[in-house]
Amino acid sequence: MTPLSVSAAQGRRLILNMQGLADVPNRRFVPGGLLDQITRMGFVQVDSIQTVARAHHMTLYSRNRTYRPKMLDRLLEKDRALFEHWTHDASIVPTAFYPMWRRKFARSAAAMRARYTRWHGPDFKEEIGPLIDLITEKGPVRARDLESPAARTSRGWWDWHAGKAALEFLWHTGELAITRREGFQKVYDLSRRVLPADAFGDMPDDDVFVNWACRTALDRLGFGTAGEIAGYWNLVNTKEATAWTKVHLGRDVIEAQVAGAGKRARPRTLFARADLEAAMADTVDSPTALRVLSPFDPLIRDRKRLQHLFGFDYRIEIFVPEEKRRYGYYVFPLLEGDRMIGRIDMTASRQKDVLNVRRLWLEPKVRFGAGRRRELESVLGRVARFADCRNVAYAADWLADVAGAGGPSHA
Repeated sequence: MTPLSVSAAQGRRLILNMQGLADVPNRRFVPGGLLDQITRMGFVQVDSIQTVARAHHMTLYSRNRTYRPKMLDRLLEKDRALFEHWTHDASIVPTAFYPMWRRKFARSAAAMRARYTRWHGPDFKEEIGPLIDLITEKGPVRARDLESPAARTSRGWWDWHAGKAALEFLWHTGELAITRREGFQKVYDLSRRVLPADAFGDMPDDDVFVNWACRTALDRLGFGTAGEIAGYWNLVNTKEATAWTKVHLGRDVIEAQVAGAGKRARPRTLFARADLEAAMADTVDSPTALRVLSPFDPLIRDRKRLQHLFGFDYRIEIFVPEEKRRYGYYVFPLLEGDRMIGRIDMTASRQKDVLNVRRLWLEPKVRFGAGRRRELESVLGRVARFADCRNVAYAADWLADVAGAGGPSHA
């Protein structure tokens, strides 16, 4: 069967539609709208860095400017429509998917125990039973609570490091759940006290689990390699995803030859949904609105995929020594319509009530005319307010890397 031909523009349009980045950014959420948005994406990655706002909040705000963090807090901590756990990294996931994570816990329990023993030594195992007893009797705990006299057990004081390892182990294997965060510290409780009863119904068998993981990943990717399908949720491995594609190829999975951005980009032959052609026909054009994306946005996460479809070479330089950074510690990509047009370095100083804009870089052939400049400054004003800052301050050389941009801004 000849692979379906997909242009780079078609691929970008499809992905932006699937990820909610083709929606009108200033629409108001209807009841259930935020949960629908997260379900559509599958998950939102959580990260502690707050140069402007935390990654999960920036990710959701970039899709809807009316989003506010309290909306997410309600879904997580009151409605329990979401839970926090691990995909490829710490993430917020719809509770409707929790039965799949229970299967993951069951599949990975032995390997997780062996891994924690390698990392922390065997002592953490001795803390598991007393820790469960403590939480059952006393209620939710944080890791630092294990240092306090209130955490005394019949065996004496906690071995804090082993106790902390036990706490994380019990979370990774499903015995505990995160009931809330204080600041950014996890607060743990028994899973059955945190999540609704229907999250603990029948657990899917392995076949159902693998089929769900691969099918729903492809629903959100549109197309991808077996490795990309496996890596979306990080619930199954590449071998399992490869076997799944072989079983379904020619039925509800097809091959697509997806062109890349730029004349030198080679097409990639990828697996796709069987209804890919119809799905592409149903997409809408992305609004030309400019959006500031989180470095942990799902659109940005797969660097190879991003480079292929958008021709955008992006790297988070958090762990790169300062003198070796090309751009900066935490630089935000800029999306305009279906194009990645540049990146910007900025930080919020809430004590001084100001968003500090340090530097702008635009992609080759992207002009910085008066209209685009006004749009960017307007967007940055909204981002400042979202970050609880009233003012925007531009460094004198913030446009030093933008050809023909003129003098410093006075916005």
